[in-house]
Amino acid sequence: MRPPRKAGARSAPRHGLARVLSKRGLCSRSEAAKWIAEGRVRVEGRVVRDPEFPIVDGAARIAVDDRELDAPPRRIYLALNKPRGLVTTARDEQGRDTVYRCFDGASLDGGEDIGWIAPVGRLDKASEGLLLFSNDPKWAARITDPLSGPDKTYHVQVDAIPDVVLLARLVDGVEADGERLSAKSAVLLRAGAKNAWLEIVLDEGRNRQIRRLLAAFDIKVLRLVRVAIGELKLGELAKGQWRELSAAEVAALGRG
Repeated sequence: MRPPRKAGARSAPRHGLARVLSKRGLCSRSEAAKWIAEGRVRVEGRVVRDPEFPIVDGAARIAVDDRELDAPPRRIYLALNKPRGLVTTARDEQGRDTVYRCFDGASLDGGEDIGWIAPVGRLDKASEGLLLFSNDPKWAARITDPLSGPDKTYHVQVDAIPDVVLLARLVDGVEADGERLSAKSAVLLRAGAKNAWLEIVLDEGRNRQIRRLLAAFDIKVLRLVRVAIGELKLGELAKGQWRELSAAEVAALGRG
């Protein structure tokens, strides 16, 4: 079966069928590949079982389970206050609870089903706070872009009382595991007898960046809460609860 062509689409870029379904916000690319392998997807009326089958999105009729896709689904943008102890993934091989537990039985205003959504960035199992979800891959890519994405702000409880010299060294950064780790800013919020709360702002996203940065100075993280992404603040959103973002919030975050 040859890839379908329509007038005017000859020079348009072609992408794999699984990628096209994912970019439309219907599912993840791996889930799309599964649907295709199962024979659930048709292109121009014919079953296609190759996830890499090249098509021009918008120039070919695609149907899933005999339901033709007329247009991308409504874009959804959500903010969740992630509780500690949940894994940021759709499925966990170890059977641990995931962030999707927070959306069990949930629906949007008006009763519309949430459908497929993906985390925009990550928080590790021991971390908590603001986590975004969307079915808009292009918007998500702008948020997570390490060069132009918005800053992320964290409140971090540590088992030490950092002085101004140490706070400055966190900004200067260190080499760890072949990477340069640093904070955009680090300030002391409050201190007790044996521990303190810091506000740390990152302008890039690396795996467990704050924990690794502090560990380089023999400081242990007791709690880590993301309180803001760009100008979007966690605010009074209760732990485990979520809300839809306003159009203004979506636009502001997408600008980086």
